[in-house]
Amino acid sequence: MKTGFNLLLWTTHVTDEHLPLLGKLKAAGYDGVEVPVFEGDVGHFQRLGQALRDHGLACTTVTVMPDAAHSAIHPDPKNRQGAIDHLSWTIECSQALGSELLCGPFHQELAVFSGEGPTEDEIGWAVEVHRQAADIAAGIGLTLAIEPLNRFECYFLNTVADAKAYAQRVGRPNFGVLYDTFHANIEEQDPVGCIYAAGDAIRHVHISENDRGTPGKGHIDFTATARALRAIGYDGWLTIEAFGTALPALAAATKVWRDFFPSREEVYEHGLKTMREAWAAARA
Repeated sequence: MKTGFNLLLWTTHVTDEHLPLLGKLKAAGYDGVEVPVFEGDVGHFQRLGQALRDHGLACTTVTVMPDAAHSAIHPDPKNRQGAIDHLSWTIECSQALGSELLCGPFHQELAVFSGEGPTEDEIGWAVEVHRQAADIAAGIGLTLAIEPLNRFECYFLNTVADAKAYAQRVGRPNFGVLYDTFHANIEEQDPVGCIYAAGDAIRHVHISENDRGTPGKGHIDFTATARALRAIGYDGWLTIEAFGTALPALAAATKVWRDFFPSREEVYEHGLKTMREAWAAARA
């Protein structure tokens, strides 16, 4: 098991001003960080990758579909090509960083709804986009983990079972599912049982409290979660994802109107303690 921290708590674009965070997270005991790839160029991420290595940190990356012009489920082929182009750029930036895995809801733009679930056409269109993206990623040894979100943020993928079935339809060995404790708490009738059912389709895990705040301060059962992950043989990243009000656009997208923690230091310090204790207890 490797412990990571998603830098979206501070920024959607990591720059030199954020580099002191790397030393703090390394000193706290993290194995790596999750870097948002929302903007920037390859050269920027090459420099950031070197800074990560200088701090002894590994990394994963996260992205979203920024708008309709880059949507994998859009009826217009030009927009779906935009999705492929966006994912190709994100994969290239991930390679520059030295990322092991690219995750996120890279299927549709956030908070756009049709009034019904995904159509068979939308699923078919997205499959073709993600097959191409997975083939590009395979060329550099990168794993893709698609994220189902709760029904208030998207409609294309909401449950782990749907995401597993979708990944099977994409049918690429480097394409799997991201399991997020926050979204599972909303959408799953059994937030832990769905882990057992998903099995090795789960390639990445986000540790997020029920209120998006400090892991261990809410009601998510992280020990039961860890026990299920151990049972399916998962030994990858446990990456904390928490959100606050510091970034207005991100706060609006994630429906965060107030801070759920007294300090960011509490999130990464207590959160790491929670993850480690849960993983150890699950072994007993």
